[in-house]
Amino acid sequence: MIPVEKALKTILANFQPLGLEKINILEALGRVIGENILAPRNIPSANNSAMDGYAVRYTDTKGATKNKPLRLKIIEDIPAGKVALKKIKKGEASRIMTGAVIPEGADSVIRQEDTLKNGRTVVIYTSAKKGENIRFAGEDVRKGELVIKKGSFLHSADIGMLAALGKAFISVYQKPRVAIISTGDELVDIEIAPPPGKIVNSNSYSLAALVMECGAIPIMLGISKDKRTDLQEKFKTALHADLILSSGGVSVGDFDFVKNIMGEIGNAMHFWQVAMRPGKPLAFGTIEGIPLFGLPGNPVSVMVSFEQFVRPSLLKMQGHTKIFRQNIKAICNEEIQKKAGFKHFIRAVVRKEKNKYIATTTGNQGSGILKSMVAANGLIVMGENQTQIKKGEWVTVQLLDDSLSWSESLQI
Repeated sequence: MIPVEKALKTILANFQPLGLEKINILEALGRVIGENILAPRNIPSANNSAMDGYAVRYTDTKGATKNKPLRLKIIEDIPAGKVALKKIKKGEASRIMTGAVIPEGADSVIRQEDTLKNGRTVVIYTSAKKGENIRFAGEDVRKGELVIKKGSFLHSADIGMLAALGKAFISVYQKPRVAIISTGDELVDIEIAPPPGKIVNSNSYSLAALVMECGAIPIMLGISKDKRTDLQEKFKTALHADLILSSGGVSVGDFDFVKNIMGEIGNAMHFWQVAMRPGKPLAFGTIEGIPLFGLPGNPVSVMVSFEQFVRPSLLKMQGHTKIFRQNIKAICNEEIQKKAGFKHFIRAVVRKEKNKYIATTTGNQGSGILKSMVAANGLIVMGENQTQIKKGEWVTVQLLDDSLSWSESLQI
């Protein structure tokens, strides 16, 4: 049995980012980019108007006020998408729309609200400043600039920027394909009402959801009976995946075959059992070079083990640099006790009160109480040698989602 930190270090040493694939940018949201994006041109490509109004020489507007307006001759209308045909000279102005290129000779734009059109003359009610209401060439992006760095997680703004740069296809790190196997004669599939002595296979679905949440692709291989030949066949089928997850069959029962088969047909069996609760009976190794996690069978143990070990591994495979959940400090709302020797991950509900976080356990912490994971948005972490948390004491909480950043009402 090894400590959680050593298990995690051992696991992550066996994972590297997968190869690259080229995809359309509409499919790239939430992916990690595998190339540097350099700007092929300036954005904007030319000086253009930030307002509907009049392109002018700012010196021609000096002294203009509401009470003492100035008049300029309109020589041209310039809609967006068109290029001016005439140069602005002293005493002249061109009607211009937002986004239209600034005509030669002009150095400012008077917004329409500060003018009055009178035939081919415009009345100016305010003085312009040089460069006012003009978006200058390269103001957003300069040609040759590194706009998106390799290894960046792509957000919606990045997709818009890629489109602005004319990049319809980009290279991103591949999504891992994850084979999922649940083991046990007691399991029945989701559509079957379980007869006495049987339970529904929920682990495969929890794992598939967790895999998808990480951005990877689950491959459901169903239930393996507690027979060595059946499990061997499932593992062989799973070898086309990038990662294999099995749940159950890694404890010390007479029919817990997973760790033994991993040792028999695998290239390496790195460890079995981790000093943590829930999730002690966890095995990690490889089968023909494919990493395999032998996860516990209890529903909560499966999910907590996934959070600690599988999730960071999957994110690393996809090129992510931020692979761990956020930890925060919170005030524990109750007393918690445990024995020394195991690191505990205690399901909790975390809420924010004023400028502090408050953590309350979800109640029964049995590893079969799946409802406790449904209620939880965090895990209170108790170290191996820690035996007690007093009510009101500060604790470390590993967040399971971003619910603390949500608000029920709009505050302005």
